[in-house]
Amino acid sequence: MNSKTNLPENVSSVEVPGSKSLTQRALIAAALATGESLLRGALIAEDTLRLMEGLKLLGARLEQDVSGIRVIGTGGVIANPDREIFLGNNGTALRFLTALVCLGRGMYVLTGEPRLLERPVGPLVDALKDMGVKINCRNNCPPVTVSANGLKGGQIALTDIESSQYVSALLLCAPCTAKGIELSLTGNIVSAPYIDLTVGVMKDFGAKITQTDRQLYRVGTQPIYSGRIYDVEGDASSASYFFLAAALLRRPVRVYGIRRDSAQGDIGLLDVLEKLGCRIESGEAWVEVDAPGGLAAGDVTLDMGNMPDMVPTVGILAAHRRGKTVITNAAHLRIKESNRLAAMASELGRMGIAASERPDGLTIEGGSPVAANIETYNDHRIAMSFAVAGLVTPGIRIADKKCVDKSFPGFWRELAKL
Repeated sequence: MNSKTNLPENVSSVEVPGSKSLTQRALIAAALATGESLLRGALIAEDTLRLMEGLKLLGARLEQDVSGIRVIGTGGVIANPDREIFLGNNGTALRFLTALVCLGRGMYVLTGEPRLLERPVGPLVDALKDMGVKINCRNNCPPVTVSANGLKGGQIALTDIESSQYVSALLLCAPCTAKGIELSLTGNIVSAPYIDLTVGVMKDFGAKITQTDRQLYRVGTQPIYSGRIYDVEGDASSASYFFLAAALLRRPVRVYGIRRDSAQGDIGLLDVLEKLGCRIESGEAWVEVDAPGGLAAGDVTLDMGNMPDMVPTVGILAAHRRGKTVITNAAHLRIKESNRLAAMASELGRMGIAASERPDGLTIEGGSPVAANIETYNDHRIAMSFAVAGLVTPGIRIADKKCVDKSFPGFWRELAKL
């Protein structure tokens, strides 16, 4: 059944907003394109609004209407705003625009909130220096200062990168460089599915890109992006909180706006839930999760390298099942909106759950969570994960509820439907 009106009475339903990852990539491509684009279903939240304001300062024309976000592109000609570009705590925008402003002419300064100034950008800065850009940052972090004179492109090599956003930033700008980019990757590449999302958006907007597995990318200069109508699918990260809710409540929850076969890496949470005994059903634009028999007990190790944003969600899941859960390949969570590994260990501890940091993740012993006041560290994913825990543990109180506006302004409304 696909119709929302034909749901069985015992099934709760929610709807998630557009994907933040896809919205931000589409905004960059549309802003660099020739012609007009319409982004339908795009996410309107703090992060995307910050990026939109930055793109306006760089010469793109953007406006919202009932149809979505309309973008008149720059054709790769980047304006100079003669002022700092303030990006809040949007790390994606900071990294994407660091590369994008190198296409322009003159001085650019990218900055943001105090936490953004602690989030690394050094490997991207170094790669741009290797292409001849006069660019500097402070102790590997923003603010970023660029004295731009166009971007030549050429060959770039990155090894053991801590953020796939460095790769995406370089790829997104490549069609507008003088001679294209050949980018080789070696070592551990975290969040690799996000690079796949970038390549998909680039191709959708007409860029010519070839790749050899996830090790070598070649992007030509012709054609550059062309304006188009682009439909943004629902956000798998936002959907994850309702998948988690179904698992904890042991009753079915259907999430509209997302597909089981989504290219978003965070849809991989469904595989984890299935492994732990949940039932998954899906339709053309919905996924339904249920856990009629509860969560499977026993020790489990989960490699979260391809879906790091799911670690807070999985942390709550681990707290509510019998057995030890070891989360690995997630060291880079220390440089997100908060130090998410430390935050999860601390706040699970407040709930009476034994949780400790590992060099690359967490170890969590499931138990019986108790009421607690939860500190969010101004991190939307910490807030939303622990809010779901509150559905089954009375007395969970979330500080700074508005921090969810960064990615999911309607979260509390949707949560109230369960």
